[in-house]
Amino acid sequence: MEKKGQSALFADYYALTMSQGYWKHNPDRQAVFEMSFRRQPFGGGYTIFAGLGTLLENLASFSFSDDDVEYIRNLGGFEDRFLDYLKNFRFSASLWAVDEGTVVFPQEPLIRIRGNLIECQLIEAMLLNTINFQSLIATKTRRVWLASGKGSIMEFGLRRAQGPDGAMSASRAAFIGGAIGTSNTLAGKAYGIPVMGTMGHSWVMSFPGEEEAFNAYGELYPDRSVFLIDTYDTLKSGVINAIKAGRKLSEQGKKFGVRLDSGDIQYLSTEVRKTLDEAGFNDASITVSNELDETIIETMVRLGVPVDTWGVGTNMVTGGTDAALTGVYKMSASEDKNGNMVPVMKFSDNPEKTTNPGIKQIWRLRDDQGAPVADVLALDGPDEAETFKQGSRLRFWHHSGDYRNFIHEITAEPQPLLKMRLNKGQRQGPRLSLAEIRSFSGQELETFDSTYKRILNPHAYKVSMTEKLRDMKLKLIDSFVNNM
Repeated sequence: MEKKGQSALFADYYALTMSQGYWKHNPDRQAVFEMSFRRQPFGGGYTIFAGLGTLLENLASFSFSDDDVEYIRNLGGFEDRFLDYLKNFRFSASLWAVDEGTVVFPQEPLIRIRGNLIECQLIEAMLLNTINFQSLIATKTRRVWLASGKGSIMEFGLRRAQGPDGAMSASRAAFIGGAIGTSNTLAGKAYGIPVMGTMGHSWVMSFPGEEEAFNAYGELYPDRSVFLIDTYDTLKSGVINAIKAGRKLSEQGKKFGVRLDSGDIQYLSTEVRKTLDEAGFNDASITVSNELDETIIETMVRLGVPVDTWGVGTNMVTGGTDAALTGVYKMSASEDKNGNMVPVMKFSDNPEKTTNPGIKQIWRLRDDQGAPVADVLALDGPDEAETFKQGSRLRFWHHSGDYRNFIHEITAEPQPLLKMRLNKGQRQGPRLSLAEIRSFSGQELETFDSTYKRILNPHAYKVSMTEKLRDMKLKLIDSFVNNM
């Protein structure tokens, strides 16, 4: 079950002021907007696209209540007839997007909206808020998952997440990114994510001693007992008392585990493993937590620490070193006075902020083994699509439109990534479960060469454009320069 939509007031104030201007001049004027992002988060080589399901659910009920309209009226500066228009506003544009969970790269149009200027403008903030955050967290979690050797990752970030909505969105995105479960019970209910947890230090401290605490917990939860062993002294008391409680569970044919939440993970987990094995509990699991991230986990895995499950919280649900994905939402085509859609672009002294014009599709090129080798931006339509035929030998240009280019012979069928999700506001295509999106995301990442997935200094994946799109961009640049 996806979270239901929210008020259309979840928008930047300038969206309302501009929308009134659009309404006065030509409320039905059509435009195309695209969402992309400017750089990879975490210094990585890929991003996981997430949040589409949440966005589509929100758009389905994107509207202004009577209270919303009265609030806008009290702000001043808005005409009564425009406020009447807002009372009846419903999102009725068409939307194309890549599959949720897809591995994506900077400068690619991940979402394309075609509708009137008002509806395209009003959804900007909500769209970016949803996609930027969930894509950031899904990407962070995939990095953690890869660092663990594709191991078991639990999302433990509820208490450190950025507010209630941040916690819910983070749990959803982390599951897409590879977490096996969450400590967030409400997210478990809302999204069907497995809920997981062990015990807190307060449980241990509420009993006269650790052995009593562990025995009581084992009696309550004999099929899922994981004992927190670092409340007092991990090696001198914690693991010893866990073994005592574990023997009672073993007599019932049950297994148990232990958890470390502080101290030197490498040293303590190694010593705990030795102690458990010497006591005959080779199948007792070890879970660790405590401010983990992908770099710490990768180091621990490389050193061979005997950890079965990683509990990751703060650094996963907040993004850790990166506060936000650099997602932007820009117009790429606009209707002229004759009713024709004409390409537009944003110019900037900063090449990163100069956009690519026109209504576009992304084509993913693969080699004979199915590994992606480049993504190519092309003008949407049958003419450009026809050029992507097997056996064609084509030249593609760097997405900035400069001199950099490469020649590629298409030996495997190219894959168009943008698919229609809404047709004039109506949902299109299948609705995948979160578990299906999670599975797809992991399988998709597996197809990419390992050089793109390195934690440090990953190889840069090619994002290019067709010659036709490059020519359009250069002509618009020339026209702008000549008319200055």
